[in-house]
Order: sequence, then C-alpha cells, then structure tokens
Amino acid sequence: MATTKYRLGSFIKNNMESILQAWEDFARTIEPPALTMDDTELRDHARQMLLVFAADLETPQSEAERAAKSKGLGQRGDDDTAAETHAEARLRSGYTVVQLVSEYRALRSSVLTLWAADTDDSHPAHMGDIARFNEAVDQALAESIARYEFMVKQSQNMFLAILGHDLRNPLGTVVSGSNFMMQAVDIPPKYVLVATRMFNSAKRMSKLINDLIDFTRTHLGPGIPIRVREGSVVAVCEEVVNELRTFHPEQTIDLHVPPQLDAIFDESRFAQVLSNLIGNAIQYGVADEAVTIRVTANENDLVIAVNNHGKAIAPDKLSSIFDPMVRIAANINATSDYTERTSLGIGLFISREIVHAHGGRVGLASTEAEGTTFTVTMPRMPKGFVSDETAKRVPGQRAA
Repeated sequence: MATTKYRLGSFIKNNMESILQAWEDFARTIEPPALTMDDTELRDHARQMLLVFAADLETPQSEAERAAKSKGLGQRGDDDTAAETHAEARLRSGYTVVQLVSEYRALRSSVLTLWAADTDDSHPAHMGDIARFNEAVDQALAESIARYEFMVKQSQNMFLAILGHDLRNPLGTVVSGSNFMMQAVDIPPKYVLVATRMFNSAKRMSKLINDLIDFTRTHLGPGIPIRVREGSVVAVCEEVVNELRTFHPEQTIDLHVPPQLDAIFDESRFAQVLSNLIGNAIQYGVADEAVTIRVTANENDLVIAVNNHGKAIAPDKLSSIFDPMVRIAANINATSDYTERTSLGIGLFISREIVHAHGGRVGLASTEAEGTTFTVTMPRMPKGFVSDETAKRVPGQRAA
C-alpha cells in the first residue's frame, strides 16, 4: 500500500472532487436514498463540511480540548455551523432524519475509503488523523440532528398553535347554540337533553383546545401569560369546586378554606390550576373516597393541597409526572365513562407552568396510606408587584 506524503486534512482538500464523487456514488446506494436534490447544491453542502473537517484536522488540539470535544463540549462560534445549515436545508427539502444520517455515513465512507487506498493507515500520525476525523464527523452529525429536531418541534408546535386557534371560532358557535337551546322552554325535553350533552362535550373540547394553545405557548417562547390583581382565593376555590361537583355528582369533593383569604394572582389561571389538579384527582382516585382540597396561608404564602386516595404513583414516575404527554395508567372499570378519563396529558404540565409564572412551586407526594397529594405554594404578594387599580404586571412575568 502506498504511503502518502501529506496528512488527512491536506488529503481532503487536495482530493475534494474525488471524495465528492465517491460520496455521491455511495450515497445513491443507501436505503432510503439520501440524494434526491440537485447535485450541485448537494456538493456545495458536502464541500463546506469537508473543508470544516480539514480545518479541524490541521488545527493543533490539546488533550483537554480533545476530551471536551468527545463529550460535546467543544468550543464553537456564534454563527451557525456548516452542519446546522446543512440540516436546515435538508429539512426544507423534505429529507427525513434517516436520510440526513445516511449522508454523513456516506461522507465518512468516501473519505476513509480513498484515504485507505492512498496511505499506510498503520502510521501513528495517520491513525490519529482518522480518530480526529471521526470525532469531527460525529460532532457535525450531532449538530445536524439537534438542529433538525429543533426545527421539527418548532414546526409541530406552530401547527398545533394554529390548529387550536382556528378551532376556537367554530367550537364557540357550538357552545353558544347549545346553550341557547338549553334555555329554551318551547321545545321538547329530549332536545334540551341533547343540547345539554352537546354543551358539556363542547366545553370539554374547549378546555382541551385551551390546554393545547397553552402548551404550544410554552414551547414557542413567550410562555403562558398571566395578569394578576387582588382577589379572593376562597371565592375562586368555591366556584371551581362547585362546577366540578355539578360535573361529577358521583364524586365527593370536600373543600376546606379559611373564612377569608385574599391574594394578588391571576384568578382565571388559578382556577385553571385548581380545575386541572382536582380533575386529575377525580380521574385517578377511587369513587368511594373523597377528594379533599385544603387551603391554608401565612403572612407570605398561600398553600393549596389536593388529595385523593387510590393507587399510589410509583416512585420512579414522580419526577416525570409534570412532563408533557406523560400519563399514569389508570384502572378504568367497565362502567366508567372513558371519554371523561382521557385527555392530552398536558394538564399537570400547564398547571406547573402557571404556578411558576406566579413565582410559586408545585410539590407531589404519593403513598398507599396517605394517598396522592399535589401541593401548590404561591406568594400572596408576587415579587415586584405594585398594587393599583390597573393591576400592574409583575416584572419578569409575561403580559397577556
């Protein structure tokens, strides 16, 4: 085997066209096929990455820098890397992530195959070049996949936000129309019953859509908006509990509140948190055991504890219970209304985000003996709030 007079970095630059042609030929054999775009554009992207690889190979590297790079902690500039730009172009052109990975596999193979034919790869320096080249390709691949995944999630969240927003108007018409029919006195009772069912289903759909919009807000950047003002915590708790008692007449819901408790908070968002937590307690509790809500307060904080009895949450699931889309399997008996026990699985996540926006926190404890208890702790006076008639926004919180 021949022994080349120059290192791998120089080899890449001096044999660019041969490498690109070998890459094209190899990539076309991959399933699914990686090359579906214009050859010139594909070659331009590959050439940019090859030049980055060559520059990396020719740059002195300490052992500390090598170790950092192997852990994905290598230094990088402020601008997008060639690999990130490549990933964006591929996504916009309809590439799958499998095809994206296939390209890197083809690029790696074309370089190393030609290099092996041109050099004695047993030379210590050459072996070091191969190791660094593989590290550079792995880093570029990681950057590409991370950017690809970020853009996919961003697109999905934008789609969900638009979908949720556009569903609001037609659903609002269903709610208004069914509510109008419910109030009518000149139609047979069976139609009023149908209208009531339509109204309840539409309200449930409306809650799902609102949860969906809130979820996408947290992922698109601005987060869940809150507008705080002075109000009665007791009044909000009683209103939410009475609504849920009406909706779940078979479930005992005990509310323990002080005679009076005022705070500065977003009443509608706080009601949303309560509704989510109590609804979750009803869903995963047992029908013959009461769901209990206890509201206490001191000079600085208010504390709301929502408790239900049933199967305890496994310790290994406690840390992920607030993560979006996480569901804990519930025992659904044959007489249960399945539609009332299903949701998008994001209610707890949204509740936590609302509490965090108020400067509070949510805790969780679950045992067979004591049941499952979600504990919300929120400041009665959010930090930085200046009380006036217009309910000024708390600095650092998101305006509606």
